[in-house]
Amino acid sequence: MHETTPDEAPGVVLRLIREREARPAVVGITGRVGSGKSTLARAIRDLAGGGLVLTTDDYLPDYDAVAFEHRDDPAHAALDELASHLEQLRTTGAARIPTWSFHTHRREGTRPVSAEGLVICEGIHALHGAVASVYDLRVFVQADAATRWARWEAIELAGERGWGVEKAREHFDRVAEPTYERHEPAYRAAADVIVIHA
Repeated sequence: MHETTPDEAPGVVLRLIREREARPAVVGITGRVGSGKSTLARAIRDLAGGGLVLTTDDYLPDYDAVAFEHRDDPAHAALDELASHLEQLRTTGAARIPTWSFHTHRREGTRPVSAEGLVICEGIHALHGAVASVYDLRVFVQADAATRWARWEAIELAGERGWGVEKAREHFDRVAEPTYERHEPAYRAAADVIVIHA
């Protein structure tokens, strides 16, 4: 296992992928809400000069169909479907994936995606057992709760997700944090790289 900083992480991930000679390479990035998964995924893609970034958010259940406390539970997410799509991208370079909306909190159809080379999947359950074996490299991102909440609060204040700060805080405290805590030891153990925010 490799430990690294957020600044060094994109280079570390690309070096490890190149050493493994995985083509096309599929990378999974997990971490708690607001830990910097999306930022790292984009940084890796940019350093690599291209690639496709997917999110496990698109495989969440329709929130109205599950109890409040189970909204982020991987048992209700379509992770088998995600694994299938990642395999399709590896073998054919194309897949049709779902689109999940943070404004309606449900699936809003599907869209075609294609990839040549690097595929990065980031999300809270990206290293779940249903999908972890698909990756050539697995990354775990850790950051403290205050930092993570500050990032999510900024997203809500900017209106990017449509909940507002109060509702987002309730989800953070009652859904996101306890759900991830139950799965964190397994995700950390599966990781090849751990990115630590100081």
